[in-house]
Amino acid sequence: MQGWFTQLSGNERRTFWACFAGWALDAMDVQLYAVVMPTLIAVWGLSKGQAGTLGTVALVMSAFGGWIAGIMADRIGRARVLQITILWFSCFTALSAFATSYDQLLVLRSLQGLGFGGEWAAGATLMSEVISPKLRGRAVGSVQSGWAVGYGVAALLFTIVFKLAPPETAWRIMFLIGVLPAVAVLIMRGSLKESPLFESATRHRAAPARIREIFEPPLLRTTLVASLIAMGALGGNYTILTWLPTYLSSVRHLSVLNTGGYLGVNIAGSFCGYLIFAHLSDWLGRRLTFAISAVLAAITVAIYMLGNLDGLIVLLLGFPIGFFQSGIVSGMGATFAELYPTHVRSNGQGFSYNAGRGIGAAMPALVGFASASMPLGSAIGLFAVASYTLVLVGTALLPETRGRELLSYE
Repeated sequence: MQGWFTQLSGNERRTFWACFAGWALDAMDVQLYAVVMPTLIAVWGLSKGQAGTLGTVALVMSAFGGWIAGIMADRIGRARVLQITILWFSCFTALSAFATSYDQLLVLRSLQGLGFGGEWAAGATLMSEVISPKLRGRAVGSVQSGWAVGYGVAALLFTIVFKLAPPETAWRIMFLIGVLPAVAVLIMRGSLKESPLFESATRHRAAPARIREIFEPPLLRTTLVASLIAMGALGGNYTILTWLPTYLSSVRHLSVLNTGGYLGVNIAGSFCGYLIFAHLSDWLGRRLTFAISAVLAAITVAIYMLGNLDGLIVLLLGFPIGFFQSGIVSGMGATFAELYPTHVRSNGQGFSYNAGRGIGAAMPALVGFASASMPLGSAIGLFAVASYTLVLVGTALLPETRGRELLSYE
């Protein structure tokens, strides 16, 4: 990383770290629910279907939030929308600490999801427009490694807070900590600059872009293919992210401390996967990188969930599980940005990623309902592998965009 990172200008580096922090804090808030889900199931007597729905509803709402944020980012700016969305999801995460019923938490999770989806749409577009083409894949993919950092913070907080407080109180403390991203926005607000490419496009346009333009030729095919890739990548990703803590505690019967350790191995693999595949997308091209990561993710998760493995193998396999599932997502930000012209880039990128997320978000809920008639591990493996198969189909239809100069406006 040091070699290419030193080639970035001062503004590019500030943008990198601002988006990295935003993505990490975004992940922390989202994964707080995943690590407290076993506690909510026990304390509130939730069914696995209800627990899966709480995980899915935030992701479904994030699809709408991401597209809305994308449209707004094409109008008022990428940097401004990035800050608004971080404030939004952090506030509703903190408010979740005061929920007293399943219905209340369902509403708060839905509202949190609106901001969660918007952060990626604005941040990925901002990064793609600020970074030079030869470094775009590495920079945008490396920013997304912030997700692993945020997940790691959530897992660490889970281990500490649940050791110090009883479960009935600990889960509320976890959600209250979710207000921290709002503080980060106040700190980074002055250093985050708008994309020069966006400003140039704005000056050359007499009126805002039409929202429906991404659904018309020649962009319609692009939108459908990008959405299919996002559907598969995120469907598999969220299946594992949502259910792995519950699988380890309820199927593998691990303690809080051991669950945190197993998740740590998975998170370390995820962090490395973001970084390595970010580089591969610039070296091998976007299409080949998607194909390699999808095939290896499907194989690894099938072995992990469907095989009769002992504890040590499960621990070690957590690393490649995280490595390949994150490797798929790593290349999406740069690739999707390269598919659209500037005046609809955030709209197209936000819709494609979040439409895929919204449909793929059904996977965690389907796992919850399917686990009523089959083992939880089998349900996770089945839906994750099916998701990664969709990535391969989308990749076959995707044009190669590595090194492409971003189009400024029509």
